[in-house]
Amino acid sequence: MIDLTTTYMGLQLKNPLVASASPLSKKEELVQHLEEAGVAAIVVYSLFEEQIIHETRELDHYLHRGTDSFAEALSYLPKTGTFKLGTEKYLAHLQQIKNQVKIPVIGSLNGVSSGGWVEYAKKMEAVGADAIELNMYYVPTDLQLESTEIEAVYVKLVQDVKAQITIPLAVKISPFFSALPNFVTRLAEAGADGLVLFNRFYQPDFDLEALEIVPSLTLSAPYEMRLPLRWIALLSGKVKADFALSSGIHDGQGVVKAVMAGAKVAMTTSELLRNGIGRASEILREVEAWLKAHEYTSLQQMCGSMNQEAVAEPAAFERANYMRVLSSFDEGEAAHTAISAKLIHPVLTASTELWGDSE
Repeated sequence: MIDLTTTYMGLQLKNPLVASASPLSKKEELVQHLEEAGVAAIVVYSLFEEQIIHETRELDHYLHRGTDSFAEALSYLPKTGTFKLGTEKYLAHLQQIKNQVKIPVIGSLNGVSSGGWVEYAKKMEAVGADAIELNMYYVPTDLQLESTEIEAVYVKLVQDVKAQITIPLAVKISPFFSALPNFVTRLAEAGADGLVLFNRFYQPDFDLEALEIVPSLTLSAPYEMRLPLRWIALLSGKVKADFALSSGIHDGQGVVKAVMAGAKVAMTTSELLRNGIGRASEILREVEAWLKAHEYTSLQQMCGSMNQEAVAEPAAFERANYMRVLSSFDEGEAAHTAISAKLIHPVLTASTELWGDSE
């Protein structure tokens, strides 16, 4: 029997496959199906900072509107419960999910500013969340804003959220930091128990007929795991936090690679959205089959076995391997070009071989 158990931020998990935040967690029956399919933990869809701020302002407007009018005219005030905050609905949904499944349930907060909204992390803990994932999704557009300022805001935010809770805190970030190792180290020192690499920014598209900017959501592809795979292999064992690999996990081999790089868990959403929740069971069977075929008895035996500290050629993760990669591509491309030239221009190729190059 292959032992797939792992520990992520102190949470004991039956395997390393975690369902990341997605629409799948918006319906309780789908969450139950995720558990039945073998998923070890679930990250509930995010509660957005903008949503909290907007709804708080809306409620404040209706609470104060008309306070200077006659009492007889106050009948136009909204009925109690009409403007119940969506945040309360989120918390109720989170609590309901927690009551229906036995696996760990992780709440998700999406934002970047440090304000009263971080208290919702404490509220998530109160309704039963086993951990909080802070999803830092921010696109800096201010020309005067320096990178050090952004990093300082992120670190302060982690400190503020951690101060509100006693459960583990994970931080999900993008790869767009010029000194990523230093930054994630500061996040860990600020209180992050887990680091999720990486967030995927959704790029807008242009509608050329309507001349409008349109939202565009593209599910991930397997090749996208190479970026987080490389960074986790570089950082695991050096930073005092557990790593989760997110983006590009589509099969059992992807999970195996993530764990070998040093990740404690592999998070997936796109594969389940594209091919159904039952795909989780297949992925886990693929992991077991690979471990058995390579004579492993447990997942822990291979955890971190391919990170930079463990491999025979540490420079393969760094710039030293850059020229080697380019050289191999050039050689392959040259051969491909020569073959293509013979197929596409047989007469020209024959003439060149007979007469040699000419000006």
